[in-house]
Amino acid sequence: MQSFVRRACIASLAVVTAAGLVACGSDNSNKSSATSAAGASTSAGGASTSASGGGNISADSFTNDFSAMASLKDLASKGKGLVGVLLPDTTTSTRYVSFDAPYLTKAFQAAGFTQFKIDNAQGSATTMQTQAEADITQGASVLIVDPIDSGSGAAIEANAVSKGVKVIDYDRLTLGGPPDRIYVSFDTVKVGQMIGQGFVDCVSGWNVQKPNVLVMDGDPTDNNATLFAQGYNGVLDPKFAGGTYTKGGEPAGTWTPSVAQTTFAQQYTAHPETNSVVTPNDDNANAVIAYLQSKQIQPNTFPTTGQDASKSGLQTILKGYQCGTVYKPIYLEAQAAAAIALYLRAGQTPPASLVNATTKDSKANADVKSAYMTPIWVTTENMASTVIKDQWVSASDICVAETQSACTTAGIK
Repeated sequence: MQSFVRRACIASLAVVTAAGLVACGSDNSNKSSATSAAGASTSAGGASTSASGGGNISADSFTNDFSAMASLKDLASKGKGLVGVLLPDTTTSTRYVSFDAPYLTKAFQAAGFTQFKIDNAQGSATTMQTQAEADITQGASVLIVDPIDSGSGAAIEANAVSKGVKVIDYDRLTLGGPPDRIYVSFDTVKVGQMIGQGFVDCVSGWNVQKPNVLVMDGDPTDNNATLFAQGYNGVLDPKFAGGTYTKGGEPAGTWTPSVAQTTFAQQYTAHPETNSVVTPNDDNANAVIAYLQSKQIQPNTFPTTGQDASKSGLQTILKGYQCGTVYKPIYLEAQAAAAIALYLRAGQTPPASLVNATTKDSKANADVKSAYMTPIWVTTENMASTVIKDQWVSASDICVAETQSACTTAGIK
């Protein structure tokens, strides 16, 4: 699947005060970070702290109308300093422009807070470092960081902490980061488990005989990809060990769809008995599906999987080429990060109902306090009640000529 980038985009995605967001667009691929280590694991439980003031907000408080953020208006008036948000790029995913930046903006504004600034590093660790230093110079008291890679991210965070700035890891854990930070994300292992179980259900539902499975991973330098694989391999390994499924291979991973397509083509040519594939996101799945269609593979016969609930991914589900996708409502993640930033800026400890888990940082050998949001496995059966209801996509986005009949059957209108 080809990525489209507006080359003229400037390095700073957005500078936000009371209103206004300047953004540049791209399309479509999951994030491709180059983290220097892997192996974080996640566990529920975690922070046992309580907040003084600011309401008793929890990880389950957030909705798509952002109403929970209004309860933090009093908290937002306390403390001092800028909240700086550092997003990684526009080339590997449209989400940062289309969702994260607007949702973070809306979350802060719903709390009546205007002293924030959102930047995008355009894929450059050096640019992100410069943006972080600029935020600190401008008086930032909290940084929300989704790093290009763990090495540069840890350096940015260490510098910030040394200057008294609180740090939040956003969406991706920065391995080797400072101990006193909070990680906000979806339960990444759970995402992988949903991919694995969705695949198993699809193999059964599509009546795939003697599943011969190619397992395709995300970029191995991305810690999230490692955790996704931990999740789906945990579901699939017993199938392989028991002999009900055959594992055809697990080649080197990538987040670049064109590379994924080439890898799949090579594997399929070498192993034509392959009749199903675990793909870790929608864009890689779409690249694989395009190749399968070139080989006249029919719908509902060759399972693939995905995540991100992209428009193209939802359409391939409706067309019968993809089993499902993991939907991660980014508005939940954005509100949680903004809420935690407001607590930290006010000098308060976020409540345990919000910081509801811990995540193992294998490089630092430490448990990182975490706020986990809940992902959703989306198929034709629940598409209308999830991504359409949430206005993640509109019916007109996904119900085109090729999918209209499936939309009607699924009650999407």
